[in-house]
Amino acid sequence: MTDRRTFLAGVAGAGVVGGGAWVATNGLPGATPTTTVETVDARGSTAGEQAVPVPGEVTLVDLFATWCAPCEAQMNSLVSIHEAFGDRVRFVSVTNERFGNGFTRDDLREWWVGHEGNWTLGADPESRLQEALGAGGIPYLVVADADGRITWRHGGLASEASIRRALEGALDG
Repeated sequence: MTDRRTFLAGVAGAGVVGGGAWVATNGLPGATPTTTVETVDARGSTAGEQAVPVPGEVTLVDLFATWCAPCEAQMNSLVSIHEAFGDRVRFVSVTNERFGNGFTRDDLREWWVGHEGNWTLGADPESRLQEALGAGGIPYLVVADADGRITWRHGGLASEASIRRALEGALDG
């Protein structure tokens, strides 16, 4: 009987330690780990750093690349949605492309202007944000509420209507 109690106490203790380690590594369930990305001086964006999701604000995160045709198509919807929600929602578009080998910040800025981007533009060549969000590809969109909890995510090209519904839900949240 004593051996059984000792065994059960050991199992319970391992569970507590393991659960604590998980929370320390991943944060509380439902909360998104905040990742800081470099921001690029471009239309609607200034050079520096930005925590993503933006603390205290409903945030739409767009993971993209300039070579990605669906990402290019997604920009049409994002421009329209930004016009409707830009005063209530922080938009952050982040590429994981690496600068160098023929790709420059000027190339990124040119693409951004050509696709009418006018909000925070970030670069994350180590893909830390993509990893934190669990994004397996691009385009990838996430909406986080003001508490940093992901309320919606979508891999691939998302409809404008579904993005609008996700933002309205996060704002009403």
